[in-house]
Amino acid sequence: MIYLDNAATSPLTIPVIEEMTKIMANNFGNPSSIHYFGRKANQHLRQYRQTIALALQTQPRNIIFTSGGTESNNTAIKGYALANQAKGKHLITTAIEHHSVLHTMDYLEKRFGFEVTYLRPNDGKITVEQVQEALRQDTILVSVMFANNETGDILPIQAIGNLLKDHQAVFHVDAVQAMGKLAINPQELGIDFLSASAHKFHGPKGVGILYSQPLHFDNLLHGGEQEEKRRASTENLVGIAGMAQALMDSQEHLDANFKYVQNLHDTFLSALDGLDYYLNSQANHLPHVVNIGFPGQNNGVLLTQLDLAGFAVSTGSACTAGTVDPSHVLANIFGNDSHRLTESIRISFSDLNTVDEVLALANKLKEIVGN
Repeated sequence: MIYLDNAATSPLTIPVIEEMTKIMANNFGNPSSIHYFGRKANQHLRQYRQTIALALQTQPRNIIFTSGGTESNNTAIKGYALANQAKGKHLITTAIEHHSVLHTMDYLEKRFGFEVTYLRPNDGKITVEQVQEALRQDTILVSVMFANNETGDILPIQAIGNLLKDHQAVFHVDAVQAMGKLAINPQELGIDFLSASAHKFHGPKGVGILYSQPLHFDNLLHGGEQEEKRRASTENLVGIAGMAQALMDSQEHLDANFKYVQNLHDTFLSALDGLDYYLNSQANHLPHVVNIGFPGQNNGVLLTQLDLAGFAVSTGSACTAGTVDPSHVLANIFGNDSHRLTESIRISFSDLNTVDEVLALANKLKEIVGN
């Protein structure tokens, strides 16, 4: 099998496995315990927090360890909104966010009476002007993803951050797809909350981070006093070890990996020359994601054909895989009746893929679609 679904999850690298194995074998202590084993585990925890903080050019105290992007998104949005609703009950997000953002917004609307403005793509894009028009005096939070998980489109984070500098609204960014692929400095970008998940950049599943400025928000988990009383539950030291190693590795090779994946992207599309297809991404998008459609080809059937031929790709977000619902991202960009919803597949590369693999996929698509 050739794995080309890295936007859903990515394979662990050897250095990540080795770092996790070292912790599993030698550091089973609880970081909250005061004896030798606990102190040793806590020392590693501090080191990993420092590594992640350096990658984001921030202070270790701004890093909260979570179980992944979904928990980080829920904590930032729900936690801040509930704790600060006296300032206002208006929230802004986009209609193309991950469901962990959209469903959280829906929950706040239905259960607590918040009003949410959902920005829809204009000519395929979300613009800072849309955010500006939607802002109100009672807006307390704006949540916009860094890069879309289905199309790879990069959103105007810097411009939105600049816009919100003189407004009471805090800025939350779901950076799950961008982390490990782009250089991200939350403070320079004007980001107050940032979510990331290790398994998108060659780390393990079930662990992530929430970058947070010193803002007041309600805890979602109640119990112990871990993470400076901001997130109860014993820290997943093994997962955090793998995440720190994966992020450190990605930062060391950020430019080289980006150029390498850009070459995979360009090589793949060049190899499709002569085949009838269309792309669903904007010009400014991560090369790691190719959302592509073939006129007249049902994406479910095509996915099955590729799977049987040894290629792992997807029709969209892994969190909605197996459902019959069309992509909400493509629906909001192209309309609910667009043929693109039933024709498009998502191919996603990583630095572990090879030119031979993407050429093999291109040839197989020509064989299947060309007939």
